[in-house]
Order: sequence, then structure tokens, then C-alpha cells
Amino acid sequence: MWFRNLQIYRLPENWALSADTLQEKLADRPFQPCGSQDMASRGWSSPTKDDRYVLAVKGQFLVSLGVEQKLLPSSVVNEVAADKAEAIEAQQGFKPGRKQMKEIKEAVLQELLPRAFTRRRRVFAWIDPVGGWLVIDAASPARAEEVLDALRDSLDELPVKMVRTTLSPVSVMTGWLAANEAAGNFTIDLDCELRAVTDEKAAVRYVRHALDGKDVQDHLAAGKLPTRLALTFDDRISFILTEKMEIKRVAFLDVIKEEAERQADAADMQMEADFALMSGELARLIPALLEVLGGEEKDALV
Repeated sequence: MWFRNLQIYRLPENWALSADTLQEKLADRPFQPCGSQDMASRGWSSPTKDDRYVLAVKGQFLVSLGVEQKLLPSSVVNEVAADKAEAIEAQQGFKPGRKQMKEIKEAVLQELLPRAFTRRRRVFAWIDPVGGWLVIDAASPARAEEVLDALRDSLDELPVKMVRTTLSPVSVMTGWLAANEAAGNFTIDLDCELRAVTDEKAAVRYVRHALDGKDVQDHLAAGKLPTRLALTFDDRISFILTEKMEIKRVAFLDVIKEEAERQADAADMQMEADFALMSGELARLIPALLEVLGGEEKDALV
């Protein structure tokens, strides 16, 4: 449940859904496995693997979207369709035309779908009505959009904003590397990617490497800009900040998880303790990060 990636959105100021109301709305669209002719299926699943669609702790909500996809590569469909096209050509004496080939492929797809393997995953989202955040544990905006679309279907509308900052992450990270020091309660760690702005897009990646050396300064002087930078916040959370204001490879340090274990009275309370600690830490991290990036920039609705 501990989030690994953060796609951050701003909730509207008038967000007023209670946990009970959200529970009712999500329960109307539960996850169902793919049918025999479905390529994909999605719906809400219980984050706690019981009858709850919303885990509510101290005014914070955790929800989980279940997604199942059929694994049927187009190359397999094309190969089977080509074999069928050869057989049809032998029967009718000429190659199938474009329209007929399309019909053959559609028939092959319907034939193979029931036998295709499936892949199932869950995507977690944290809703913070107090701070006004919607945070999705997704590695890309495209994956996060699955959750946003599902929320819009369940809630009829969801006018959220993608969080943007007054200062670009690239400019701020450049200043930090040049000064060998981050601002606020942030410290620079050992991973970084520097990329040239020229057409060649030359890149240099540092992994578990000190970033206070002359080589990094030389790359900055030559015009390369940081697109990824490893940071730690308040000695409690480490992460990678990207040029697109995405937060990746989030790692809650041992002190936080040990605290969650101490707070859990029993094994069935561990999920609640984990979520309470995680949401509390992220509620401190996000405003602090936005502050060192110059504050929020008003943006259009997503």
C-alpha cells in the first residue's frame, strides 16, 4: 500500500463528499473480471480486501481501482489471420481484399479472446479532503488517467487540476546542483540525470554517485539540465523529482514504517496504521515541495 509514485492533483475547493457517500458511489461500479469477449475490465476494489471500498482514517480516504487486461499481442492475431487468409485464397482462387482481411482479423480476435491470458493490477489513490489533494500511485499520467476516468464515471464529474508550480522543477534542480545544496528540509542524494537541450539530447546519468564533484558542474556549465534528481525530505522520505513535476521511486525510510508497526494494535489494524502514517508524511512533503518550487501556479482543469 505504501505509494511508490505520486501523480498529484488539486481537488476543487468545494469538495464535500463524505466517506459514506463515496463508499456508496464506488460500490455501484465494482470490479468484475473480463468477460470472454472483453479486452479489458476495470472497477473499484476494496483497498482492505473486505467489503469496504473506502478506507477512511482521520479524514483521509484510500481507494483502489482494479484493472484486468487480456494479453493478446497483435502479432499473434496477425499470424493466425495470415494462415486463415492463405486457406481462403486457396479456396476462392484470389487473395482476400482489404475488407475481407479486416473481417478475418475480427473473427480471429473473437476466437482467441476467450483463451487469452489475463493480467490483473490495482492502482491506489489517496484523497485528502483536508489538504485538497488527490494523489495517485501511478508511474505516468496515462496510468493515473485510468483512475481519474473511473472517478468521473462514479462521481459524474471530477474537476481536478494537475498541480503546476511557479518555478519549473528543472530550473530549481539546476540551482540546487550548482550550489551543492537543496532548499528547505530537502537534501540532495546520489542519483541524477542531466540532459542536453540540443537536438542530440545527449544525457548523463549518475547512479549512487556523489553529485558535488567538478564533473557535474562541468556538465551544467556545458548546458545540460537536470531532468531527474534524487532527494530526501526531512530524513524521512526519499524520492526522485522529475522535470514534469512527477515524484517517482518514493521510499519511506525505516523510521516511518517502524512507527506504523508500533501504532498497529493488531495485524488487522496494520493497514490503517500504514495509511495514517503515509498520508500524514505525504501531507507534509507535498506543500513543502511546492513551496521550494515557488508555490502553485493556477492551471486549467484536467
